Formats: sequence, structure tokens, C-alpha cells
Amino acid sequence: MSQETAYTEDNIRSLDWKEHIRMRPGMYIGKLGDGSSPDDGIYILLKEVLDNSIDEYVMGAGKTIEISIQGNKVIVRDYGRGIPLGKVVDVVSKMNTGGKYDSKAFKKSVGLNGVGTKAVNALSNFFRVESTRDNKSASAEFSQGNLTNQELLDDTSRRKGTKVSFIPDEAIFKNYKYRNEYVEKMLKNYVYLNTGLTIVFNGEKYYSENGLKDLLEENIIESDMAYPIIHLKGEDIEIALTHSKTQYSEEYHSFVNGQNTTQGGTHLAAYREALVRTIREFYGKNYDPSDVRKSVVTAVAIKVMEPVFESQTKTKLGSTDMGGDLPTVRTFINDFVKTQLDNFLHKNPETADKIQRKILQAERERKELSGIRKLAKDRAKKANLHNKKLRDCRVHFGDTKNDRYLESTLFITEGDSASGSITKSRDVNTQAVFSLRGKPLNSYGMSKKIVYENEEFNLLQAALNIEESIEDLRYNNIVIATDADVDGMHIRLLLITFFLQFFPELIKEGHLYILQTPLFRVRNKKETIYCYSEQERRDAIEKLKPKPEITRFKGLGEISPDEFVNFIGESIRLDPVMLDKDMSIDALLEFYMGKNTPDRQEFIIDNLKVELDIVEEVHEN
Repeated sequence: MSQETAYTEDNIRSLDWKEHIRMRPGMYIGKLGDGSSPDDGIYILLKEVLDNSIDEYVMGAGKTIEISIQGNKVIVRDYGRGIPLGKVVDVVSKMNTGGKYDSKAFKKSVGLNGVGTKAVNALSNFFRVESTRDNKSASAEFSQGNLTNQELLDDTSRRKGTKVSFIPDEAIFKNYKYRNEYVEKMLKNYVYLNTGLTIVFNGEKYYSENGLKDLLEENIIESDMAYPIIHLKGEDIEIALTHSKTQYSEEYHSFVNGQNTTQGGTHLAAYREALVRTIREFYGKNYDPSDVRKSVVTAVAIKVMEPVFESQTKTKLGSTDMGGDLPTVRTFINDFVKTQLDNFLHKNPETADKIQRKILQAERERKELSGIRKLAKDRAKKANLHNKKLRDCRVHFGDTKNDRYLESTLFITEGDSASGSITKSRDVNTQAVFSLRGKPLNSYGMSKKIVYENEEFNLLQAALNIEESIEDLRYNNIVIATDADVDGMHIRLLLITFFLQFFPELIKEGHLYILQTPLFRVRNKKETIYCYSEQERRDAIEKLKPKPEITRFKGLGEISPDEFVNFIGESIRLDPVMLDKDMSIDALLEFYMGKNTPDRQEFIIDNLKVELDIVEEVHEN
């Protein structure tokens, strides 16, 4: 019989604000991460500080925000009203303290819970806030939420506004690094949603005159648009809309009060519904909703009084009302779309004709695929039933996405030994494994029909739950885990081709990664170091003098489950797969996967020389 654990007054603890944030950071900033994913904690820290500066602009104070990221130090400077000097310490160190509880001061703010900068403060080794107003200045410095210094200047010539500097704590954010690509995307979204605002990041200016129209032009090149972007604006709402010529699934960008709601919410559900209803009524046809929305690339932004989000990271709107005397979110969006989009289509018959042709094309393709899709779904259910391909994680997400969704990961690997090692090493709560059988098909130039007819692609699509839309994506992170040899690289290329061909928005939205695994293990009796490059191997040999044992890993199957846990846990290294906005997906696939050309031959030869040089150097050492 097990011994009963004592439970007394001594077991009851009261944590102060900073202890609670540091003990449960996920409650405040979602997942931690190392900066390889756009929703990693270090970007949430930047966003929390930046949101305050954006709110100043929205309230008509300060048209420029300056941001600097040098190494791990972040500085955000705005020229707004400045924090009231007597409250500089309180607003960054006292929970439930802030100006946004007063709707007169901040009418349609992003941050309403009084938590944001407190979380940044508590999770930073160094945090400094400085406010200037009325020719006076007050500043305070903290370390891990503890006040270390404060000053008050009675006379200063500095421009009014607020400046926040911080360095995320490496004890919490392991081996992190800010990636400019993710920061730039965040800043572009801010200027699209706040036309007239200038953001300067490391000396480069970001500015938008056309709002969400500029956002869509950033995400889809003109040659891939089925028709010119429809751009509609009203009080507290803006939409931009087009269809892709080549993309199969739906792509949405949704925002509330300037916040990118990556998991959607009530406003996005209402917009999708309004879009279908308006289209049906305009053409007088009861089109299937999936045909109306197929290949759509669109953005919607609304402003709500005192919005309610489903988590502190504000990625999903829960509000059903617009606030005040305004109607529900659903009614407000439906009325706007019904009136404005209907008017636009009547005034632009050429665009209306192109939209109808897109819908009819989608209808034909759906009917042609209907029989194949039914057989494919039956096969997918049987395969999952017998657990042949997918080792799922325990926590399921789907329509009830929560903060743990950000941690959900599917590893795509090849071979029984590699799949077995990852399966035994993984966190069964949030990490799943999909096992490929051999090399996937080269899907370049093929139609969607192949996704259902090819067993590997059909089962992978079913595992990801992305047949209709990536809104239903079951795993936030899709990780290609193959050997770092020629065959492994080829499999990576074939999988990336599959995603680019049929689900490019998975890459655009930052869901696809390559798993880095060590090339070498360098150890002596006291210490083991795993090395991911030749330089790391040299450094390890230098550190572990005299002569350590060196092992060269040839494949994932050679790494034991006991060792593999080091590479897919807290110390996981991921390389995000990113798209160059100026590169056409068709052109990209044609170059790498199309017919052989002199340009591609030259590219392969040049890069092969580099690889051979590295291999020779490794063998010589």
C-alpha cells in the first residue's frame, strides 16, 4: 500500500507576480522556443512592448516607432504621450495596473489585461523603461522583475514618449536568436493595419498607404491573382480579397485591434460565412461553400471595444459583441460584406465573371474527385485504425485549439529505425510521428487528384487534417526529420515540393521546419558534446582535451532513443522553411523539380563542390 503524502499548511504557497510569471511563462507568452518559430516567446515579448506603442498611435499620439535588435538586446522607442511619470514603476511591475482599464484613454486597445510589459519585465535579465513628458523624465531598471535602479529628471530636452529596452533571460529562453524575417513580418502587419504609421527597424523604414491591399500583395504575386484585389474599408472594418490561380486551399489573415489572430475566432468564422452568403445571393446560385472559398486569399481586420481573447497571447477572438451599442460581431461583419461586396460586384462585372469562373472550376474539380476522395478517406481511416503510419500524440486539438496547440509537432521521417528512435524519445503529449515508406513521389506539375491516389500523400494530408483548409491544421509544427545524406536531402526536397504544390500557405504561415540532428558526438569520460557542424566538432575537440572519442553519425537510425531525446526536447534545433516573397512558387518548382536545364546543372555543380570540400575536410581530420 502506498504511503499517503502529507498535505498541511506548509504546502500552501503564495507567489508574487514575478515568481508566478517565471514559474508558468506559458500562461503569459505561450510556448518558449528558441526563435526558430514566429510564435516563440521572444517575439511575444517584443509584441507586448510594441502593442503599447501601437496603442499610442491609434490614440493619435506619435507617428513613428523605432526598434533596434542587436544580438539579444531589444529597444522600442515611441513618441506617444509617455507613461505618467509617477506610475512608471507600477505599470511594468504591478499586476492589473495600466491605463487600458480606462476606456476613455484607450478605446480600442490590443492589450487590456494589464499583464504584457510585466511579463516582459519578469522574463528578462535586463529591463529598462524610460518615460518623457512635460520636459521631465522618469526611468526604472529591473532584473528578472526586481527593481535595481530608478531616476527622475526634472529638466530634459528629450522628445516625449516611452523607451523600453530588454534582454530576454537565457535561463528561460534556451539558445535563442531573433530572426529578422519574423520580426519584419510582424512589423509589416502593424503598418498594414495602421496606415500612416512609420516603423523603423534597424534603420529600415516600414510604411503602408493601402492597408490590407498591401498585405495581400506581399503574400501573393500579381501573376498568380485570378483577378485584381478587392479592397473594401468601413468604420472599424477592412477586407481585402482575391483568389489564387494555382493554390488549392484557403488562406486567411485575420486581425482584431491590430492583433494578428492566427487562430481566428468569432470574427473570422463570421467573415467566412458572410463571404459565402453574399456570393450565393449575388449569383442566385446555391454554391457549395467549399467551392466559393477554394483558393481564396483574403484578409479581414476589425476593431472591437474591449475585446475578449481566448488566451493571453491573443491569437483567437472570443468576443461575440462589437461593444457599446454596436451589434454582434457576426451581424456587423455580415452587414458590411453583404452591402459592400455586393455593390463592388455589381460595379465590376469583369471581376464578378472571373470569380464565378473560379467557383465553377472548383465545383467541377470537386465532383471529379468526389469518388476518389471517398475511397481515400476510407483508406486513411483504416491505416490510422491499424496505426501503420501515424504515431499520434495524446492531446488532440482540432476545433478546440488552446495554448498547447503551439507545442504540437508532427515529425515526418523515413525508415523503421529512425521512426522507432523518434517514437521512443518523443513527448507523447505533444509530439507525433508520421513514418514514410521510401521516397515520396515527385508531385511537381501534378493535379490535386494525385494527393488522393497516392497512399503516402493521402495519409499525410489526413494526418495533418488540411484537406479543406489549414485553419483545421492539427499540428502547429511540421518537422521533416530525415538523414543528412543525399537520400535524406532528396526526401526533404520531395516533401517540400508536395507542400509548395498543394499547401503553400503552410510554408507562408511558418509551420514547416527541417530538424537539425548532430553530425558528430565528441566525448570523454566526463562530458559528451553533440556537434551539428565541422566547426562545432573542432571546438568540442579543443574543449575536451586530450584526445576524445569521436563518432560520426551517418543516419538517424544510428542514434539511440536515449540520445535522441536530447535533440527533440528542450534543445531541439529547427531550421524554418521560408519563402522569398519575390520568388514565384511556379518558378521555384520549375527550377528545382522541372526538366533539367543548364542553369540547374550549374547550380548543382557549384553546390556539390562546396559539399565535397566539406566532406574532404572532415575525412582529413
